[in-house]
Amino acid sequence: MTSDGQGAGGPRRPVEDEVHVVAEDTKPAGKGGKAKKGSFWRELPVLVVVALVLALIIKSFVVQAFYIPSESMENTLLVNDRVLVNKLVYHTRDIERGDIVVFSGVDSWANEVELPPPSNPVAGFFRWVGTAFGVVPGEKDYIKRVIGLPGDTVKCCDAKGRITVNGVPLDEKAYLHPGDEPSQRFFEIKVEKGRLWVMGDHRSVSFDSRLHQGDPGGGAIPADTVVGRAFVVVWPFSRATTLPIPGTFEQAALKTAAMAGGAAPLLLGFAGAFPLVALRHRWLVRARRRSG
Repeated sequence: MTSDGQGAGGPRRPVEDEVHVVAEDTKPAGKGGKAKKGSFWRELPVLVVVALVLALIIKSFVVQAFYIPSESMENTLLVNDRVLVNKLVYHTRDIERGDIVVFSGVDSWANEVELPPPSNPVAGFFRWVGTAFGVVPGEKDYIKRVIGLPGDTVKCCDAKGRITVNGVPLDEKAYLHPGDEPSQRFFEIKVEKGRLWVMGDHRSVSFDSRLHQGDPGGGAIPADTVVGRAFVVVWPFSRATTLPIPGTFEQAALKTAAMAGGAAPLLLGFAGAFPLVALRHRWLVRARRRSG
């Protein structure tokens, strides 16, 4: 640059022009700015409605928050906990033993916690919104752990007081409420097709499949009433944690028993097929001899 402010490429633009250009770029919009502010407040109700609609769509089809109103799943879940329930998982895999599921008990199970009816339509609306977003408990939603699947034989109890599934004893210390027995009621049931045997982790206070043995299905719930799988505690923050399937249900013996039960029809089919094939072979040999 030369001493008079000109560079090698020619005259340089005056400094005040450069400042003026920047000032124009950052100049307040004046009345136009007020209009934009007013526009935001006019659009706010629309944004709120859109947000609520999206939240309800997500709640209906993807993930929903649920409020824990009772002690039936302690100490895994405590009263006033909030859990998130995955509604898509069972479109990609089957329900498994050990899953914590939320299901509807409409027209079947009685409420574990009695809620007074809303005093007026406005209170009813706010209860509906609170239920939808997991702020208040649902009137007919239940949360239990799956113990038996369709075809399983669930029994209480063996010589050591343990619940067995297909003859395999369950070590339930990982989730059973401290001091509780696996069950104070004796039962034995073969779970029907399309149903699930469910129990609470706090066995001494849980109104679960054991107390509904007089119902259709012998206490096992219809699988199609399952809303989804609870997979995480989100409130209170101090208790935030995931809800994986306990190692209890990963026992090799339990899986072997399930595989054997599932393979039984196939094995019987093969057993019946061999004599039929042998008879057909003998018939063909005799037919050939006669024709020869």
